[in-house]
Amino acid sequence: MSIEKIVEQALQDGYLTPVMEAEVGRICDHASELSIEEYMALDRLMGALLTGEVVAVPRKQFINVMEELVLTEAIARVAEIEATSERSLDVGDIAAYALNRLPPLYATTEEGANYQRQHAKEQLQELILQQIGEAIARNLDRPNDDRTPVMAKSSGNEVLRQVSTLLQAYAPHFEQK
Repeated sequence: MSIEKIVEQALQDGYLTPVMEAEVGRICDHASELSIEEYMALDRLMGALLTGEVVAVPRKQFINVMEELVLTEAIARVAEIEATSERSLDVGDIAAYALNRLPPLYATTEEGANYQRQHAKEQLQELILQQIGEAIARNLDRPNDDRTPVMAKSSGNEVLRQVSTLLQAYAPHFEQK
């Protein structure tokens, strides 16, 4: 998208989103020289921002407190394991696995974030620890070079076995009827 179109959209909507801002920055960073039209569009945008005709939307107006809680706990648990063994664990994989199985706790203010932290400590701490434990167990069970495609082999029976194993891993509590 061009600078002119981005500015036109911002003026029409009354908002400059973070995506629009990033695109303008990318264009300016990669252009050896801007055209007069691009400079004029940027000047219009600056004027609109100064007068309040266009409002810049902040990058992040909310946080998921659960991310903070899970990451803090995952780092502590991984540090313990790595200090007492030769294993190296991926904190990002562990946190993502746990977060995908936990409810989000969004807040828009520090007061709201404190409330969500307290709520999590009182009602969700055991679940958080359980999910991080499961994530670590899965990470420990997986060889470090286990980043190859699941369907690496092509014989019919082998593909069927791999699909069955994959389904069992992702739906362990599913009962066949």
